Amino acid sequence: MTRIIAGDARGVLLTVPKNGTRPTSDRVREALFSTLESMNVIDGVEVLDLYAGTGALGFEALSRGAVSAHFVEKAPKVASLIQRHARAVEDAVKPRQVRCTVESRSAVQAVAGLAPGLGLVFIDPPYDVPGAEVAALLAALADKLEPWAIVVLERSSRDPLPELPAAFRLERTKLYGETALHYLELASEEDAAS
Repeated sequence: MTRIIAGDARGVLLTVPKNGTRPTSDRVREALFSTLESMNVIDGVEVLDLYAGTGALGFEALSRGAVSAHFVEKAPKVASLIQRHARAVEDAVKPRQVRCTVESRSAVQAVAGLAPGLGLVFIDPPYDVPGAEVAALLAALADKLEPWAIVVLERSSRDPLPELPAAFRLERTKLYGETALHYLELASEEDAAS
């Protein structure tokens, strides 16, 4: 079990499947959300949680003020678990209305069908997903983002940052033991020119 750390749904427990998921630790999630709150990118945003696992990242954002979260998890059993978690989180944050949707398909397929307007995206693929696949996913995601959006990419601290598509720039990287969090944003025209 893991739990939501802060906000309206603080303390809501999330069941962790026995196999196939690697939930972000409480310590890393706490640091991640402290950074996002200092960047002022949670309140009122639409969130996308790719390779969602338990959904902990998207639910933490909803608990702290996001208005919607779209969860993408390829494994159908895990996706149905996220659906159960969504009901518990929606109940916990009432009367604030939030919207949760869950898709059981690949991240690339899901991104292709999304409408623009995302303000915060979590990408936490299994560590063995190749960097080229992550870069292709980022390229597909670029036109779905608000100009000020933040994308948080979680990778092993042993792996280099995948080559970023021209649409993105690295804002910062934070290391926590085996975990690296890369904060990405859309590149400005000045970034593209240099």
